[in-house]
Amino acid sequence: MLILRSFLLYGFIALIINSAIAQVDTVSHYSQSLNKEMRYAITYPEGYKDSEEHYPVVYLLHGAGGNFSNWHKSVKSPDLLPDLANQYEMLIVTPEVGPFSYYYDSPVLDTVRYASYITIDLIKEIDENYKTIATRQGRAITGLSMGGHGAILLSAKNPDLYAAAGSMSGVMNIGTEVWDIGEERKALRKKQQKEMLGEINYEAPFSPYTAVGLIGKMKQNNVSLIIDCGTEDFLLNTNRQMHQLLLDAGVPHDYIERPGAHNWEYWTEAIPYHFLFFHEQLNN
Repeated sequence: MLILRSFLLYGFIALIINSAIAQVDTVSHYSQSLNKEMRYAITYPEGYKDSEEHYPVVYLLHGAGGNFSNWHKSVKSPDLLPDLANQYEMLIVTPEVGPFSYYYDSPVLDTVRYASYITIDLIKEIDENYKTIATRQGRAITGLSMGGHGAILLSAKNPDLYAAAGSMSGVMNIGTEVWDIGEERKALRKKQQKEMLGEINYEAPFSPYTAVGLIGKMKQNNVSLIIDCGTEDFLLNTNRQMHQLLLDAGVPHDYIERPGAHNWEYWTEAIPYHFLFFHEQLNN
C-alpha cells in the first residue's frame, strides 16, 4: 500500500514566525490502525537537517477537544517548543487524536483505536522518516489533561517503547465522580465514555482503560514518571489519588503541585520541568 506523506501549511500560520519557520513541519500520513490520514507536527532542534546525529523524541499529547497544533498556538511563551528542542536537542512530536478519545483502543468502536495509532503507526512513521534514537531509551511521552491520561496509559501498557512519561493536569481517573465539576458535565463525560468503552468499573479495582487502573503495570515496568497539577485545577483530586496509589505501591515518581488552574498559563510553565526531567532520564 502506498503511504502518502504530505506537508501541510493551511491552518498553521501561527508557526510561520521568526526562527520557528525553519524548525516546525506539519505532516499528514496514513494510519493503518485508523484507516485514514492523520496529522502531526514535528519540531527540530537547530542544525538537525545538516547533522548526522540521531535524536531522542518527546511525544507531546493534546487535551480533550484539542488538536496537533495546540502546543504551538496556545502556549503563552512564543516559540516555546522550538526553544525546548534547541535547549535539549530533542525532536518534539505533537500528534492529533479524537476530541474525547482518551488515547485508548475502544473495545466496541473500530474508529477509536488511538492507542494503536500512537504506539504502532506514529512511532513507526517517526522512526522511519527522521533521525531518531529508535529505542526505548530514546523516547518519552507526556501531555496535558486528556493527553496526560494518554501518556501515563500508553507508557504503562508499552514500557518497551518509553523510558519516561509525564502528565500535566492529567485525567488520572476517568471516573467523573472525583472531578470537581458540575453534575451535567459529569454525566456528559460518562455518556461519552460508555459509548466508547461500554460498561466499565469506575471504582477499585479500577478498569485498565484508566490510568489509576494500571498501577500494577507501573510497579513492574521501570518507566520514570513525573506528574504535576495546579492547586486550583478541577482534576486535582484525581492527581492526588494517583500519587497516593503510587506511594502505596512503592512506585518511584516525581509529584508536583503548584499554584495554577486548568489553563495554558499553567501548562506553559509546567512543560519545561518535564523536558528537564526527560533530559535527565534519557541521558541516564
